[in-house]
Amino acid sequence: MGVGRQFSAKTDCKARYDCASPPDPTPTPPHKGEGLEGAARDAWRRPCYEIAKTESGRPGAARSEIMTDIIERLEGRRASARAGGGEKRIEAQHKRGKLTARERVELLMDRDSFQELDMFVEHRSTDFGMEKSHIAGDGVVTGWGTVNGRTVFTFAKDFTVFGGSLSETHAQKIIKIQDMAMRARAPIVGLFDAGGARIQEGVAALGGYGEVFKRNVIASGVIPQISVIMGPCAGGDVYSPAMTDFIFMVRDTSYMFVTGPDVVKTVTNEIVTAEELGGASVHATKSSIADGAYDNDVECLLQMRRLLDFLPANFSAGAPEWPSFDDAERTDPSLDTLIPDNPNKPYDIKELILKVLDEGDFFELSEAFARNIVIGLGRIAGRTVGIVANQPMVLAGVLDSDASRKAARFVRFCDAFNIPIVTFVDVPGFLPGTAQEYGGLIKHGAKLLFAYSQATVPLVTVITRKAFGGAYDVMASKHIGGDVNYAWPTAQIAVMGAKGAVEIIFRADIGDAEKIAARTKEYEERFLSPFIAAERGYIDDVIMPQATRPRIARALAMLRGKTVEMPGRKHDNLPV
Repeated sequence: MGVGRQFSAKTDCKARYDCASPPDPTPTPPHKGEGLEGAARDAWRRPCYEIAKTESGRPGAARSEIMTDIIERLEGRRASARAGGGEKRIEAQHKRGKLTARERVELLMDRDSFQELDMFVEHRSTDFGMEKSHIAGDGVVTGWGTVNGRTVFTFAKDFTVFGGSLSETHAQKIIKIQDMAMRARAPIVGLFDAGGARIQEGVAALGGYGEVFKRNVIASGVIPQISVIMGPCAGGDVYSPAMTDFIFMVRDTSYMFVTGPDVVKTVTNEIVTAEELGGASVHATKSSIADGAYDNDVECLLQMRRLLDFLPANFSAGAPEWPSFDDAERTDPSLDTLIPDNPNKPYDIKELILKVLDEGDFFELSEAFARNIVIGLGRIAGRTVGIVANQPMVLAGVLDSDASRKAARFVRFCDAFNIPIVTFVDVPGFLPGTAQEYGGLIKHGAKLLFAYSQATVPLVTVITRKAFGGAYDVMASKHIGGDVNYAWPTAQIAVMGAKGAVEIIFRADIGDAEKIAARTKEYEERFLSPFIAAERGYIDDVIMPQATRPRIARALAMLRGKTVEMPGRKHDNLPV
């Protein structure tokens, strides 16, 4: 009997195909080495790869050379794909102050955690000479990794490959990663640096856009979607970010617009630069398209890592919790003197926000747009909360069209992902004037009212000073669903301020300064306090400012299991 036939079927198979480890030196039944002498017995103890090469008749060296060749070819193809558009284009990218797609992904993800998919995908176009130009990856890097240990999916457009333009296969790579993110119920981050659709592919590229857009909509409210604009983003490329939860830009190197400066000049005869048309300064301050802007790629990506720490993996995961070294019962006596004696003197609401949140850690969103209202994410007792606050430092904290839109979208985001909302109120009303009325203040104000009324997450409200007119109702009042509503002793809850109210109520005495002064004092004592509202149960308690943090923390802990029954419907009709 030949030596090669003395193994069991299982061992023989392993010797043929694995050859990774030597067999057990003890003979297996039924042979137990019986009847084997000399070379045969020695052969029993030889490593399996030696026996395999004897049986196959192929030299081990040849087998090793074949495998080496395969590995070298694999590594060569990977190196080619990683090189993107080549050294010259990478160097040009760096000269513009921008990182490459893979450098950006490595910065975003935890070290060595990124798992790339579809590295070898190439376009299939044969028109306009495209069959002569193939680059592995086709202008987009896709895959998943972890950010501080939590799974995150990403795609990064590579400007060094066909300008990052979207082809059919490029779109299919993005679609695949979107579908995987949905199945895994994990966030997805898109890094944009591209010139739009690949013209050579025509309608195939447009169809790819449509598939991406549809998935943006399906994923909305299911998993967090973040778009980071790190270079040009034009044409069809702009609509995918527009349907995600957040958009961030890099100053001086990124811009977004539907039609570029050349088209604008042709159609409207306007002469405008790319920065003036759709730069970060425009979208972060005027259009509200961007939720933030950063000075460079590195700062931007590090802030995205920080943002992801505040966000849940999906709508059902609940607000994430992190260990906190800040005592939830901590009081801050300095808050007792935050409100000025003069009711018309402003103060910075961010001071209150930072003193209430864990360790003063606040991720503000849309900071440069509609600065009369402040929104952002923080933590109380280690758990993420959304913050909405009127800012008395800007326009006295009034609600206008921009502030209402800004806050409404954020409230809806928090509600979609089960993040509790804390609202700090100091609002003298809605901003009057023809510009506001012509600009649709009624409908924009209704968006914020709608968002709060629809929210089913815990709502905790603190009125610090003014809460006048309809704006009192809109800012998470008890009447529209506020769960726990507190007021500071300095709170003034009324239809309007004393001066305006007295001039209307006592119009007949308008020429008598003494009577008006007396009536004004009477009005202030009667109505400009939190106690009328507290007597009716509209305010749950009047609290000392220094106790704001512990009172909010206790309220949120109590509301953690909040459930709300909503009537069945297909969907609501938000006043967009």
